[in-house]
Amino acid sequence: MVTAYIALGSNVGERLCHLNEALAKLGTAIQIQAASAVYETAPMYVEDQPAFFNAAICAQTDLSPTALLALLKRTEREVGRQDRARYGPREVDLDLIAYGSLEYRFALSGQTILQLPHPKTGERRFVLQPLYDLDPNLELIRMGRVSDFLEKTKDQEKDIQRRSDAVLSI
Repeated sequence: MVTAYIALGSNVGERLCHLNEALAKLGTAIQIQAASAVYETAPMYVEDQPAFFNAAICAQTDLSPTALLALLKRTEREVGRQDRARYGPREVDLDLIAYGSLEYRFALSGQTILQLPHPKTGERRFVLQPLYDLDPNLELIRMGRVSDFLEKTKDQEKDIQRRSDAVLSI
């Protein structure tokens, strides 16, 4: 079994319901160990869209990285994710952030399908804060400590607010 960290997000419809539905579906295939707090976050990259609910989970799995990615993508579709513009609104978004201490890149026809740790993690406080909730000492191989990235993204602090009224069901 390998420890995997997965980021969750939703900004369309019943955001918390979408996240919890995704967790219920994932929980049939992987062992969810812990969930972070839920944060309401400003959108990044494409700013003209509703605020997100973001969180992260820590899970144990015996799936390979590509099989776990396939599970995440299938779960997104089952929860109702629609094809839209990149970084645009989405019912649910599930990103594999880290898979044990593996540094990994899978490409198909020259296009990267999966890279671990997720290469954009260090610039996204909406991912870093939930990861820090799960493990304040988490280190992403060849990238660095999540706590150090939090310090580097202090300028995004105002864009992420913990929601005590939103709880994930694991």
